[in-house]
Amino acid sequence: MNAKETEVKIKELERKVATLEDLQAIMRLQRAYGFYLEHWMYQEVIDCFSDSSDTVLDLVAGIYYGKEGVKRYFSGEKARSVDPELLHTIMQLSGVVDVAKDGKTAAGRWFGFGAAALPEGPGVIQSLTAGVYTVEYIKEDGKWRIHKLMWNPSIMADPTKGWVKPDRLAAAVMGLHKNPRGDAQRVIKTLYPSGYIPPFHYPHPVTGKKTTERAHNKLLKIKGID
Repeated sequence: MNAKETEVKIKELERKVATLEDLQAIMRLQRAYGFYLEHWMYQEVIDCFSDSSDTVLDLVAGIYYGKEGVKRYFSGEKARSVDPELLHTIMQLSGVVDVAKDGKTAAGRWFGFGAAALPEGPGVIQSLTAGVYTVEYIKEDGKWRIHKLMWNPSIMADPTKGWVKPDRLAAAVMGLHKNPRGDAQRVIKTLYPSGYIPPFHYPHPVTGKKTTERAHNKLLKIKGID
């Protein structure tokens, strides 16, 4: 490998390292956003967003433009943020993020799933929620921030009632749907209260030793466990 080829290889490796660092930073940003939402830490949430005038926050409550719009929405709920009965847990899951070649922008897609308890008047509204976040990110002053965030809900339901309408639940007939025949009989071992622990494919991260779930599972004497 000559000097020119070596230089090209080094630049390629530097670009790959930079992209990996960008991905890690974006993943951390989005996960932190979710933790801040839990207790409506509105200032921390606002700081996750870009200062750009074309920043967009697109939620069920409405669409908010610019950093000022983001501030208006999140700080508008500050009274709830100090209520101990508030809970707004939306997990940021299964993130897929792609960084643009220029390293200045990125796009991501995340599942959101969680539960909320929102103080309302003398009481509290509870709900289960699930959906997908579609997010655009931008790097400002060397830091990644959320540029455009859209929440696309698929479930918003009272956990005591579920998300399927009562008439559709009542109309269901168990056993009518038949799956194509499998090549072998499935033994379901994980349902509560089996106590079964699915095997770990990796050793303990500190000791390097195999974990003890296999010995644990043998003691349960569940049919189908080797």
